[in-house]
Amino acid sequence: TMTDNKTSKEQKYDRQLRLWGDHGQEALENAHVCLINATATGTEILKNLVLPGIGVFTLVDGHKVSGEDVGNNFFLTSSSIGKNRAQAATELLQELNSDVSGNFVEEVSVNSSSFTFSIYTAVQNHTYLRLGSVLWEAGVPFLICRTYGLIGYMRLIVKEHTVVESHPDNALEDLRLDQPFTELKHHVESHDLDNMEKKDHSHTPWIIVVAKYLEKWYSEHNSQLPKNYKEKEAFRQLIREGNVIHHIQRILTNENGTPEDEENFEEAIKNVNTALNPTKVPSATEDIFNAEQCENITSQSPSFWLIAHGVRDFVRNEGNGKLPVRGTIPDMIADSDKFIKLQNVYRDKAMKDAAVVSKHVEALLQSVGKVFTVGTEMCGVLCPTGKNAAFLRVVRCRSLAEEYSVDTFNKDEISMSSLRFSACGVYNYQVEEDINKLKLCVNSLLQEYSLNVNVKDDYIHEFCRYGAAEPHMVAAFLGGSAAQEAIKIITHQFVPFNNTFLYNAMSQTSATFQL
Repeated sequence: TMTDNKTSKEQKYDRQLRLWGDHGQEALENAHVCLINATATGTEILKNLVLPGIGVFTLVDGHKVSGEDVGNNFFLTSSSIGKNRAQAATELLQELNSDVSGNFVEEVSVNSSSFTFSIYTAVQNHTYLRLGSVLWEAGVPFLICRTYGLIGYMRLIVKEHTVVESHPDNALEDLRLDQPFTELKHHVESHDLDNMEKKDHSHTPWIIVVAKYLEKWYSEHNSQLPKNYKEKEAFRQLIREGNVIHHIQRILTNENGTPEDEENFEEAIKNVNTALNPTKVPSATEDIFNAEQCENITSQSPSFWLIAHGVRDFVRNEGNGKLPVRGTIPDMIADSDKFIKLQNVYRDKAMKDAAVVSKHVEALLQSVGKVFTVGTEMCGVLCPTGKNAAFLRVVRCRSLAEEYSVDTFNKDEISMSSLRFSACGVYNYQVEEDINKLKLCVNSLLQEYSLNVNVKDDYIHEFCRYGAAEPHMVAAFLGGSAAQEAIKIITHQFVPFNNTFLYNAMSQTSATFQL
């Protein structure tokens, strides 16, 4: 039955559904990825897209399988030697997941722009520059990925990539204690710490405790929030003293107090920095609000910019300079009933704010004559809108044509120029001969870009020592990294790197460069 199938799929993809949700999985299953060249790196990338359930892949490769291929590629066997490499790899990759459809061809037309995402491995400069230009114009994101000895290289090329669910690490809570909304004010006022019984006092959520002591602080500090370390420490001391007074009161009234009774106050003291975080629109979000795409909405505008404009309207009107309330609070020591009531205050406010944003977006849609329903396409992603409003992101990479132009070459990232050496010429795999060739290539590049840089001979020797080999251990690492970036682009979740990534397997380090 349909229910059984759904349950089976949920079980199969359980862990990844927790990462990117049903809508992320749906985007993945609707995606068509094109990979050029079934190298060890290429097949490792596809492996990591086939397993989570990419919808369709097309493998493009006109090479015949060689003994060298079989030696470093787990998706080719000795019986594959002499066969078309795309076909042989596709057959084994498809065995990994029956949900995925795989195709193979020997050539790809540069006019083909029907793919969701394109990946290129072991392609010569002139080839990927030409293909990159076509896909740039078509708006198809693509990734150049290469393993060269103990060096891994990735270059992402996407004109504009928007992210609603950026899933930031260690995001600050959105508690609004510095600028409480009306419903929160009323909820805080309903608590009276001075006249509570022991049980109520010890089970009050720390957010309420901080809010109450903020009122006392304001009355003594001209309604100014504690700002620097000294003031915050004085505020913590205010809470400590209040807790001691409550403890003494309990003793005087013959109520037994235990250390556990003070845990919520201790939690309040520990969370002072979190609680006093000023409510403001992040600079990255302000940049999005001020972007031309947000200002000039048309019937062709992507949904991201419609939502961004709607959130901006909210901030400038109903929000009084503040984003929609996120609507979540952290877990804390508290009576369940008190915690749920506080949680509902934030959640209800978030839903109200989201409804206002939706109205702004719907009015905007009507004004540009676009047929689009906020509730269907973006429900679950943007509702409540405040959940992600502070974390909207836009990534814009430079095109390859710009990177390779002398006029726009980024001299601040000159260390990346070594990556181009590997594509400078055809190697004879004779180390001494190759060293001389690479030295000429290096000097030519330095002269072309007017760079006064000394490139150590050790680096040149190391590159030539590789002999253009593709060790599987490096290909496997890079395959996982590249697939992760592809999933970010396809699902519009998490933030992809911008725009070049280097992996050094000798030192087990990596770095990104904006070229």
